[in-house]
Amino acid sequence: MNILFTCAGRRNYLINYFKEALGNNGQIIAVDTQLTAPALVDAHLAFRVPSIYDPEYIDSLKSIVKDNNVKAIISLNDLELPILSIHKKEFEDMGTKVIISDENVIDMSSDKWKTYNFFSKLNIPTPKTFITIESVLEAIKNNTLQYPLIVKPRWGSASIGVDVAENEKELLLAYELQKLRIEKSILKTVSSGDIDHSIIIQEKLDGEEYGMDILNDFNGDYYGCFVRKKLSMRSGETDKAVSVIDDEFSRFGELIGNHTKHIGNMDCDFFVVKDKIYILELNPRFGGGYPFSHEAGINTPAIYISWLKNNKDVSKFNKFKPGQLFSKCDMLMKIPNNY
Repeated sequence: MNILFTCAGRRNYLINYFKEALGNNGQIIAVDTQLTAPALVDAHLAFRVPSIYDPEYIDSLKSIVKDNNVKAIISLNDLELPILSIHKKEFEDMGTKVIISDENVIDMSSDKWKTYNFFSKLNIPTPKTFITIESVLEAIKNNTLQYPLIVKPRWGSASIGVDVAENEKELLLAYELQKLRIEKSILKTVSSGDIDHSIIIQEKLDGEEYGMDILNDFNGDYYGCFVRKKLSMRSGETDKAVSVIDDEFSRFGELIGNHTKHIGNMDCDFFVVKDKIYILELNPRFGGGYPFSHEAGINTPAIYISWLKNNKDVSKFNKFKPGQLFSKCDMLMKIPNNY
C-alpha cells in the first residue's frame, strides 16, 4: 500500500507516523516543489513537482501515481485542497483514494467569511466577523464592537499576514497593508475571485486557546475528536500543548463533524473565554497540532490504513489520554546533495 503526500514541506512527523503504521506493507512517497524540503528526506521515494498552480501539476501527480501504484493521496497544504478536490474523481478512476473532503467543505473552510456564516447558522459561538471596513466602523460607532480587532486575509494560510488593530488609525493602516500583502503574496491567486472583499475583520478574544482534531471516516461519518490546550505558539503553529478530554468540547466536535461530513482529519481552533467556547477556524487536513494528539494516543495514520483496507474496527488505535504534555523542538536534516 503506497501512500503519496503532496506539498510535503516540513511535515516529517507525518511521514514517519505513516511509515511506522505501514511497516513493511508499503512505501511513503512525498513530493514538493523543492527537493530540499525536509519531509522528502524521510520518505521512501521523493519527487520534485511543479507549483500547485502550474497547468502541469495534476499530470505530474498522475504520472507518479501510475508509476508507483499509489493507493492513497494526502495533501498537507490548504491552498492545494480545492485543486485536488476538483480532480478527485480522476485519481479515483485510476484506483487511488484521495483523502480530502468534497469541494463544498473545502470552499467553506478556506473562506473565513463562509466559515463564520456556517458557525452562525448552527448557533456555534464564534468571534464577530465583518467583511467591509464600513460595517466595522459602523459597529464600533454603535458600541456593538470594540477594539482590539484582528485584520487578516479572508482566504488565508498558516497565519500569513495577521494584524492586530488597537484603534481606528491602526485599523485603516492594517486594512490597506493587507491589500498590498495579498497582491504580492501566494494568496493573490486564491483571493482573485473576490479581491475587493478579500479581507476580514474579527473581534479579538482573550482567553485560553485550544486545538482539536475532528476525525470522520471516509464516508464522512463522525468518529471522534481529540483536543489539546495550547500552552505556546511559534510561527502560527502550536509549540507546546497538553491533551484534554472534555464533554463540552467533544459536543462541539461532533456537531461540526456531523454537519460538515468532511473526510478524514479536520484541524479546528477554538478559544474558551469565561467558560464559553468560541470556534475560530476549520482546516480539513492534518494541521501543525496533530503530533500532540498522536503522542497522546490517537494513531490516525494507522486508522487511515485500516479504513483503506476496509477494516472498520479501529478501537485498538485509539488510546487517547488527557494530561499528556509535549513540546516541539528544532532539529537539522541532512539533505542529499543531488538536487
